[in-house]
Amino acid sequence: MAPTTVTPGTSDAFKPGSFTPRPIIMCGPSGSGKSTLIKKLFAEFPETFGFSVSHTTRKPRPGEQDGKDYHFVTRELIQKEVAEGKFVESAEFAGNIYGTSFAAINNVLSLGRHVILDIDMQGVLILQNKLQSSTTSAAPLFPSPPLFLFIAPPSVEALESRLRGRGTETEESLQNRLSIAKKELEWGLKSGSVDSVVVNDDVEKAYVELKTAIFG
Repeated sequence: MAPTTVTPGTSDAFKPGSFTPRPIIMCGPSGSGKSTLIKKLFAEFPETFGFSVSHTTRKPRPGEQDGKDYHFVTRELIQKEVAEGKFVESAEFAGNIYGTSFAAINNVLSLGRHVILDIDMQGVLILQNKLQSSTTSAAPLFPSPPLFLFIAPPSVEALESRLRGRGTETEESLQNRLSIAKKELEWGLKSGSVDSVVVNDDVEKAYVELKTAIFG
């Protein structure tokens, strides 16, 4: 997959017409602004998109709700259900397990909406490997081809500033996230990793680019 060159268009270009619901995988370093862009997308197109609520073993952050932001579960439960084949992908990140269940995806697709998946690089690689394997299988992983989008910060320095501004990280966890982020950026910006890259320097500009990547 070669990343597309995203060119901002007019608002009329983003009016959804007839479409086949598909998974849209958004990845990028923690602090790149994925959540902000997803919220803007849902606010403008509430009937077009649905969110695949991931599972995680980490503790909720202030304001996060179980079942809305994440399904907050125990390590024992998620490991059991992964072993039972109930997850499309799962990976360990910063000491916690994150995963995407088939049920969460199908719940949205069954409503006739694109399903947004917010997963990290490890999860994307697992998913891409499964997709390659499913091309020779009688049962494809998804009913329609997914779209892979990478949301990148303008720089590692800007990312560090955003993470520090959250006030939720210890110095150790912050440095761990930055180390992981550098590897994610190296992968995400490499040709063939994803379908399109959106650099989130200015939120409004990045949002237009995101819509172009999806609708254009």
